[in-house]
Amino acid sequence: MSLTAEKRRFIEFMTGAGVLRFGEFMTKSGRLSPYFVNTGLYRTGAQISALGDFYAQLIHDSIGDDFTAMFGPAYKGIPLAVTTAGALSRNYAIDKPFFFNRKEAKDHGEGGSFVGYAPQNGDKVIIIEDVITAGTALREVMPMLLGCADITVKDMFISVDRCERGQNAALSAVKEAEQTFGITVHPIVTVYDILEYLREDSANAAHVEAMERYIAQYC
Repeated sequence: MSLTAEKRRFIEFMTGAGVLRFGEFMTKSGRLSPYFVNTGLYRTGAQISALGDFYAQLIHDSIGDDFTAMFGPAYKGIPLAVTTAGALSRNYAIDKPFFFNRKEAKDHGEGGSFVGYAPQNGDKVIIIEDVITAGTALREVMPMLLGCADITVKDMFISVDRCERGQNAALSAVKEAEQTFGITVHPIVTVYDILEYLREDSANAAHVEAMERYIAQYC
């Protein structure tokens, strides 16, 4: 499959913001990766606004307005959910609430583990996250999320699918999430899109070789 103009634009947006970098990086899963995606490096209003546009388009094109609220896991998922909610309202007139979790439950004031919208029985919640590597963060957040009310979580939207194996070596972390939690994961781009983008310029030969080795070992 050829790299679409929209995917190329998103990859260039990430590299331009310093969010997608190439070299040697230790991931949360303990793997030494030749590339790294750190959405915590979006630093300006223009960047975070543009990022919301990318997420909103993916949601609009994938499920439209067929959901009740969006959840951003702390910490990086918080600004992602906020900017996506704004872009959905601004670009598609889809005005949906958002909420996120605290790392530690608050025992004063309004209390609780969540901030923002309070999920209700029957809600359809979507998750807004940055990347999936081994699926560790998703396994941490799902019991908490499903425990807040009788809700369904069928869709998750991420910047990059690294396409790496999860706890089950026979499945990618995304496929594992689909089988374990019944969630469909929608990435803006995948590692294979990034590799195809790098192959377009011979100056990236060393990065391409490192990416190919990594993909062969972990994907």
